[in-house]
Amino acid sequence: MAYDLITMGRIGVDLYPLQTGVPLAQVSSFGKFLGGSATNVAVAAARLGRSTAVITRTGEDAFGAYLHEALQGFGVDDRWVTSVPGLNTPVTFCEIFPPDDFPLYFYRQPKAPDLEIDAHELDLDAIRDTRIFWITGTGLSEEPSRTATLAALAHRAKAGTTVFDLDWRPMFWKDPDAARPFYAEALKHTTVAVGNLDEVEVATGVREPQAAAQALLDAGVEIAVVKQGPKGVLAVSRDGACAEVPPLPVDVLNGLGAGDAFGGSLCHGLLEGWDLEKIMRHANAAGAIVASRLECSSAMPTSEEIDAALAAGAVL
Repeated sequence: MAYDLITMGRIGVDLYPLQTGVPLAQVSSFGKFLGGSATNVAVAAARLGRSTAVITRTGEDAFGAYLHEALQGFGVDDRWVTSVPGLNTPVTFCEIFPPDDFPLYFYRQPKAPDLEIDAHELDLDAIRDTRIFWITGTGLSEEPSRTATLAALAHRAKAGTTVFDLDWRPMFWKDPDAARPFYAEALKHTTVAVGNLDEVEVATGVREPQAAAQALLDAGVEIAVVKQGPKGVLAVSRDGACAEVPPLPVDVLNGLGAGDAFGGSLCHGLLEGWDLEKIMRHANAAGAIVASRLECSSAMPTSEEIDAALAAGAVL
């Protein structure tokens, strides 16, 4: 069967504090959730009724078993989630200081299993046939994941829609200059690029939103999506369409999952064939809803919740 969406990239366990406004050293209790950007995007799209799967790897441990159970519970196909002997499933902690301070602490040493994805183990036919294929910048940060990601992109050869989540995480790279050549190579094979201002600057060397969007189009994509934080989101397509949509008003509790909800909704809108502005409004609303909630994966909204937020003009 051809999936609506296959994502490839990070997975892990999010251990989020159940107290807000408290430093990690003083937190007394945590909630355990499925995490990892590419995985959360698959969950978000599944919540909107899409058939999704994720390509990633875990440790051979209890947290790895938990992630399989969680994926199955969310309706995400886990057939390409394999274990790596000798490595631990990653965990991620955060601190929650609303509305805009959410420090992340990644525990991925000595190496995260999701960076051990090997090109020889990929189901290239499934990658070619899926309606949308989603990759991330983190997948380019180390071998063999880097070669596997680029091999998947080359085999797909822009069939259907291929999304590059720029996903710049400075702790995974020596510096932006080390990342830029691999980002440029990935952009040649993708049709949609998505990133915030820091991420588009890493990918293109340009930070001003309109100029960055144009630089992404010049690099080979068909649609460039630039997230501008409080200024909303800018989307520009090669055919001349442009949409600049303000954020939906929301009382932010935890902003960490908003981008993944945005991504899942973006895929849903592309599959529906919506115009660019409708896609952006829907994705903005999905992100805002998750920002109003503590967790990420289990907080992904339904279509009905997004429609209600859009109708109200805010997340209530």
